[in-house]
Amino acid sequence: MNVVTQEQRKESDQATRFRVNGRPVAIEAAASSRLSSVLREDLQLTGTKVGCDAGDCGACTVLLDGAQVCSCMLPLGQVEGREITTIEGLESGGLSALQASFLRHGAAQCGICTPGMVMAAASLLAKTPRPSAAEAEEALGGVLCRCTGYRKIIAAVCDAWRPQDGEATAESGKAVGAAVLRLDGRPKVTGRDLFGADWAPEDALSVRVLRSPHHHAAFSFGDFAAWLEKQADIDLVLTADDIPGRNAFGVIPPFADQPALATSPARFRGEAVALIAGKAATVEALDLDDFPIQWEPLPAVLTSDEAQAAAAPQLHPERPNNLLTSGYVECGEPETAMAAAAHRITGSVETSYVEHAYIEPEAGASWMEGDILVIQACTQAPGMDRGDTAALLGLPEERVRIIPTATGGGFGSKLDLSLQPLLGLVTLKTGRPARLVYSRHESMISTTKRHPAKQKAELAADAEGRVTAFIFDGDFNTGAYASWGPTVANRVPVHATGPYRTPNYRGIGRAIHSNGPISGAFRGFGVPQAAILQETLYDEMAERCGLDRLEFRILNAFVDGDRTATGQTLAGVGIRDCLEALREPWQDALAVAEAQKEDAGHIKRGVGVASCWYGCGNTSLSNPSTIKVGIAADGSVVLHQGAVDIGQGSNTVIAQICADALGLPLADFRLLGGDTAITPDAGKTSASRQTYVSGKAAQLAGAALRAAVLRHANVSAAAALSLDGHLLLVRDKGAERRLDLSALPQDENGYVFAAMETYDPPTTTLDEKGQGIPYAVYGYGAQMVELEVDCRLGTVRPLRFVAAHDLGRVINPLLAEGQIEGGIAQGIGLALMEEYVPGRTENLHDYLIPSIGDVPEIHSILIEKPDPEGPFGAKGLGEHALIPTAPAILNAIRHATGARITRLPALPHRVLEAIQAAGAGA
Repeated sequence: MNVVTQEQRKESDQATRFRVNGRPVAIEAAASSRLSSVLREDLQLTGTKVGCDAGDCGACTVLLDGAQVCSCMLPLGQVEGREITTIEGLESGGLSALQASFLRHGAAQCGICTPGMVMAAASLLAKTPRPSAAEAEEALGGVLCRCTGYRKIIAAVCDAWRPQDGEATAESGKAVGAAVLRLDGRPKVTGRDLFGADWAPEDALSVRVLRSPHHHAAFSFGDFAAWLEKQADIDLVLTADDIPGRNAFGVIPPFADQPALATSPARFRGEAVALIAGKAATVEALDLDDFPIQWEPLPAVLTSDEAQAAAAPQLHPERPNNLLTSGYVECGEPETAMAAAAHRITGSVETSYVEHAYIEPEAGASWMEGDILVIQACTQAPGMDRGDTAALLGLPEERVRIIPTATGGGFGSKLDLSLQPLLGLVTLKTGRPARLVYSRHESMISTTKRHPAKQKAELAADAEGRVTAFIFDGDFNTGAYASWGPTVANRVPVHATGPYRTPNYRGIGRAIHSNGPISGAFRGFGVPQAAILQETLYDEMAERCGLDRLEFRILNAFVDGDRTATGQTLAGVGIRDCLEALREPWQDALAVAEAQKEDAGHIKRGVGVASCWYGCGNTSLSNPSTIKVGIAADGSVVLHQGAVDIGQGSNTVIAQICADALGLPLADFRLLGGDTAITPDAGKTSASRQTYVSGKAAQLAGAALRAAVLRHANVSAAAALSLDGHLLLVRDKGAERRLDLSALPQDENGYVFAAMETYDPPTTTLDEKGQGIPYAVYGYGAQMVELEVDCRLGTVRPLRFVAAHDLGRVINPLLAEGQIEGGIAQGIGLALMEEYVPGRTENLHDYLIPSIGDVPEIHSILIEKPDPEGPFGAKGLGEHALIPTAPAILNAIRHATGARITRLPALPHRVLEAIQAAGAGA
């Protein structure tokens, strides 16, 4: 395509003429071209994002003559003579009132959907300057968000008319605990954040991946040379034979088994088998029906039961019975305690594949800088990417550089390698830059999912309602390759008791291979699935014991000094505080539900509660983070912050911690992101570890830098620091020293003072009975939900959540609330609507995630029970926010109708079947 301004262009009957943000343009392109592509690729207006190319996600929303439209569905031919406004057109010397409101309310997290939300809201506000929440929901209903839970977005839109108070700042030494606005928020609300698909070097080869259409199939290639002769502008085809290194990667090195490009057979639908690279337009339009590959479908096993059958095909011969690995924890004498118990109940639950459904499909680019291979892509783990990519491509790590872009959601799936080695392989083979952008369909069929689980358990209690024994057994379908299967198998038995005293326990978790999608990390590593069974059994046991369901949990909740099933003695335990914080809203909600029971209609109201605990970081494994901070000669404080922010707020929270440890204002800080060439490895963004682990490293680095300054100034630990340009002012006991930074020696990075510190949580390995210290810090939470069930239709409508979470120390309450709301939204999806079925739900039209109208009011209660190990007492939060949501919903459905849901999600037909089985149909 060609772009010319009206002043520059020659008259052409082929040009489409329209205005963009008030500027006249003419585009010479096919009338069928997507407007989104024209805006992004030709006009370089990359604030318009693309998440689906199908009108499902709304990320590409722009204004057409003032009305919101999905630009991915609008042909260029339909904009002749019309006015297009993109998010770039909202700025006029600064943020618009709407963008400022988004920033002030914390309405942008990862930022990929934010431009679409802002544009949809702008259309509404032009007509209705002070909209109601219902009007905002209706106007924004076509834009999906996977991070925020929507509540802060609604608040930002409804509040945009108010005068702005300015950006929240924090005084020196008071950053921790302040609702500081997201430090990386401005580029998110303006659409200027650089995501994986937003940039590539000029003349980059476009890469396309050939993938298996079968769950399990042998394949062979034909004559590539003959095929290439027939193709114009196709440069090369690459297969596994072209990979120069070890063609196996994995997030846990002893289990690394996944090829970047498969050798026959392909083990799952969507597995990559070949790469095609060439001119972008040609590669995108290529019809692969005549590509020289022959497929031979083979028998496939898709469930853990099928995979463990005697005649099942073995995916990996070295792993008999398709068992990847198992985890085990045992304490006391569970069978003896069961036999002696006053009350015993059993139960089982089966869950499905769940898709991460981040709005940004995988994307990136690669190029050479001298002999260094540079890969820029969306990721949660640049350090791991670097190591695995180097091994695959036969390069030393120092010859690979990973530059993380802004990451448009991850939730665990962007921990695993995806396109990084594929891009790198093309660039190594050709010496040319390369670009690869996954389609929505490609992203969904090839990336990891939440593990389907098949679980059963038995729970026992004494006559007073104290839990005496629990036995748990779970099979987790880990798919074709290992990914995070070992982590799930080992984490689940540790957590399956819930945050409750359980003196006699046995828990077993197995990761089972199948030909289904690869199952990986997804916000909880199997703990949400286990909590669904454990917490629904707790509801039944409370009723069996004649106790209120909330009070039963308080009776059994951990307190300081209690020992877990692994024998670990706990400190800083906040679960009882969380549960007790729910007492008043719980009683009020029960009273309302009880009053409505007199109505014999088909709409039933229920109230549910559930708890969680979650160990922050790796299970019984080294889990270090390294943070570097320096004071430059010009007086800037530079934080080398490699903990990738995928929307959870690590850029802001870690800076807050470092600022207070150093004793300088947050406003003095400048961030450098997770580029492996300039930032030490802060570990992967997973397992709710960054606030705790990287935050602790930041606290240590800040304290070490402060100590270096104080030593140089020869002052006491009580001295106060401040910066005035290149002057560092040190005040102590009424005296002031003025250090001229520009006159002092600098290190190789230009720093006058610098510190780098590493923190690795103190844990131990678990013995053969699972005894030991798997995590140094646990976080806790409890949630309650009020909902309605339509007993004729089987539909469930959540009305309100109250969520109490123990953060140890609240570093940033605004961001913490956003994490809770986003976790609850994903928990609603897990409970009620999300079910990934290979071959059927491989897009955002057939695979449903909660939209803005599905997430009700959420009231967050932030509990502070400081942890002795965490930075300033802080604990993680990301995973915790999701874990209690689904079981609370299931418990509320049962409270409303008597129906016990044993297969998730609780789709209407399953709810109706359960209601009928319970004899509660209206």
